Formats: sequence, C-alpha cells, structure tokens
Amino acid sequence: MLDDLRSMLSEARPFEARMFIDGEWRDPAGLSVDQVEDPATGRMIATTPAGTRAHAEEALAAARTAQPAWARIPAVERARAVLALADAVHAETETLARIVVAEQGKPIGQARGEIGATETFLRYAAEWARRIEGEILPSDAENEEIWIRRLPHGVVAGLTAWNYPSALATRKLGPALVAGNTFVLKAHEFTPLSGLALAALAERVGLPRGVFNVVTGDGRNVGAALVEGADMTTMTGSTRAGREIYATGAKGIKNLRLELGGKAPFIVMEDADLTRAVDAAVAARFTNCGQICTCNERMYLHEAIADEFLARFVEKSKALSIGPGMDDPDLGPKISGGEVEKVEAMTLASIEAGAEVLLRGGPLTEGRFEHGHFMAPTVLEVRSNDVPVMKDEVFGPVVAAKRVGSYEEALGYANDSAYGLSAYVWSANLRRVFQAAEGLHFGEIYCNRTNGELVQGFHTGWGLSGLGGEDGKWGFDGYLRKKTMYVNWA
Repeated sequence: MLDDLRSMLSEARPFEARMFIDGEWRDPAGLSVDQVEDPATGRMIATTPAGTRAHAEEALAAARTAQPAWARIPAVERARAVLALADAVHAETETLARIVVAEQGKPIGQARGEIGATETFLRYAAEWARRIEGEILPSDAENEEIWIRRLPHGVVAGLTAWNYPSALATRKLGPALVAGNTFVLKAHEFTPLSGLALAALAERVGLPRGVFNVVTGDGRNVGAALVEGADMTTMTGSTRAGREIYATGAKGIKNLRLELGGKAPFIVMEDADLTRAVDAAVAARFTNCGQICTCNERMYLHEAIADEFLARFVEKSKALSIGPGMDDPDLGPKISGGEVEKVEAMTLASIEAGAEVLLRGGPLTEGRFEHGHFMAPTVLEVRSNDVPVMKDEVFGPVVAAKRVGSYEEALGYANDSAYGLSAYVWSANLRRVFQAAEGLHFGEIYCNRTNGELVQGFHTGWGLSGLGGEDGKWGFDGYLRKKTMYVNWA
C-alpha cells in the first residue's frame, strides 16, 4: 500500500485506493469512486471507493469484535503498540509529508511539521497508559466504599477534516487506542490518502486486526452510519457538518466530541510589542493558506498603533511567496475551486458593504496558477463589525481589521460572535491578560504568541465551535467513561 503511494508520488501515476477493514485491504470492485485532486494542479492523483453504509457497518462490526480483547491487554502494552506506530510514522516522515502535499496542497515544510505532530500525538497518548486513574470514596454507610472506575467506551468513530489529514487522525487515534477503544476512521473525501497511509503503517507494525479500520466515502452515508453505530464519535470539521452529526447522534443519545469552526479575534493594544505582534498575526492568518480553525480571522487594533501595525502587516502579507507545495512557498493552494469561490464571494460582499481594501489579492488564474486553486492575500479595514469577513469563518487568505479605542471595546467586539474556539491578545499589561481570561468567551486564548496548541493543553471550543475537546489530561479523559460501584462488605 505505501509502496503504491510512493509510486503515485514519483511517477505521477493515479493510485487506486482500497479501504482497510478488519486487517484487510478491500477491493473496491463494483463501487463508484471518488477522485482525489492535487490542489496545485487540478490533476486527479487517486481514486478512493465511494463506500456505503454497509462498509461502515462492516468496519464497526470488526472493531466491536476486536475491542474486548484489545481492552483486556494491559494499558502499557497498548501504549507500546501505539509507540510502534509512532516509530513507523517517524521512519516514513518524508513519504507521509509528500502525501499531505499531494492531496492537501500545503507547503512541504509545513507538511513535515504536520507529520511531526502526527508522531507527537501518538507518543503523548502513550504516556497516559499508567495514568488511567479511578477513585475510592467514603460511603455514608458502614462497611462500604464507592468505587469509580474509568473504562473505554468501546468503538470510537473518528471523522477528520481536510486541512490536517494526518495529524487530526492520530490526535484521535492515539488516545482512543491507549484507553482501550478500537477505532474506525473516515477521512475527508478530499484527503483520504493520509489516513490510508496510517493504516498501512498500522498493518506493518502488527496492530491486531479490527483495532484500526479506515473507510472512505461521504459524510451523509458512511459518516452517518458510523455515528449511529459507534459508541463514541470524535469529529473535526465544519459547524454545518457538526450540526448534522449532532442531530444524527441525538437519536441514539450518542457520546459526541465536536471540534468545529472558529472566528478568532486578534486583539492588539497600544503597549504591545508590534514587531512580534505583526509577525504573529501574519503567521496566524496565512499558515496553511489560512485553512486552520484557530487562524487570525479578524483584527481589533488600538487606534494609537493601528496605522503602524497595518502598514507593517500589509507589507509582510504582500511579500509572501505563493506556489505549489513542493516549492515550499509561504502559501500553497486552497483545497478546491469551490473553496476559492466561497472566500472570494465573502470578500466581494464585504467590499460592497463598505470594507476598505488595503491589499487586494484574490484568485490567481494565469501562468503556473492556471489549473490550481491559488489565492493571494487580501487585507481589508472595516468600520462595522457586521460585514461578512468579521462574522463568518473565512478559512482562507483574507483578513480584516477594525480600530478600537479601548481594551473593553475590543473585548466587546471579540465576543460579538457565535463562535468560541480561539482568540489572541497582545498586551504588556498583565491586568489585561487576566481580563481576557475572565472576559473572552473562547475555549482557547493565545496571549502574546501566535497560534499552535500543544499536546499537553486542552483544545476546546465554546458555542458554535463545538463541544468536548482534544489533548492533555482532559482530552484523554474523554476517551474513557465512568462506572460507579457501591461495594458493601458487611
């Protein structure tokens, strides 16, 4: 399987993928296929089976059969299996990074960083093997104790987004397996190859059959079947998809963890270190072509520094290089033509609503950009907080700024959003940092730094940004459920 993917990369030969169910690669004969496109060229690089509900149910059944034996294995042994997978990821870093570039488009340097995170998520999850704790509490009755145990849910379904197809998979897979669950992955239709490559590595290191399965297909059929049949579903994706999963899961009162969209405010006060703030704002907006849920989506700048900040920000944005991922530019392509059209429509609507253009990029359609999905940065300044680029998630290389006269005004505008994933605050005033901790209605706040959460933190959203969360102690705990026993020995 991995050799076939290497051939796809080296020979530019389309790859015919298969699903991985119960330790076997399933031939897609008789099924229609989905095409996987290189966002930089528009060329079809692979086909994947358009799986059906039956395939999802087969994968769930395999995972359910394998789960009791997997849960009986000591946690440290499960962790060793996860570490073996991490070692395999490390050994194949370059191949896995090139797969990410081919199907998702990000620059190769950023893709290597993603594979580094793919490995780190697995290694960190393994560290929790000896930290699965229960509790013993005193009872109100004589000769009695209350035992609270933490046990695996059973079968976990993982639905991942296209912006980080490898790292998002192991962010969920690692803790699920160490906790004693088995796992069925449905990668996004745009970027299924990274998940299939992980399955090939799991097969290589001898992960027991049925413990990790990968199915392909669309969310409304395969994804819905997984939500209905799994004991727990963990999903990273759009708020629209999250609503659909929430509705599907409600029928069976399913355990759901949903990491959805974001609309991160980037607040810069008059006492901020402008050099660091501008660099962070550029990185937080344009990394991965702006396709990160924690991206700098809207800037609130104190009027005392707004002119200087914007001049520097525009200058740096204008200087960013754009090109195919293997050239390692600052910006690779957007994931699809539809995504380019969505971002451009939002930009035009905001300009019509009165936004001032400070830098106009937009779709690139000539020369080497002709067949890809490239966009140059656009920077706007707005007077109103109600234009589309200030309200709706852009998920592309477009950002707008609004001037504010005080920190309190900035907080008010920042909280004027249905999203609540990430926010940024730049100020040398410690009191303002504590005000942000209390007053910003977001699950994750970056103070005087750019984005990029760490594995020991807790990545969680409020409002339309989802429920549950990943990473750290609380992220791992979500892959376990509690059982209470009243033990009387009278």
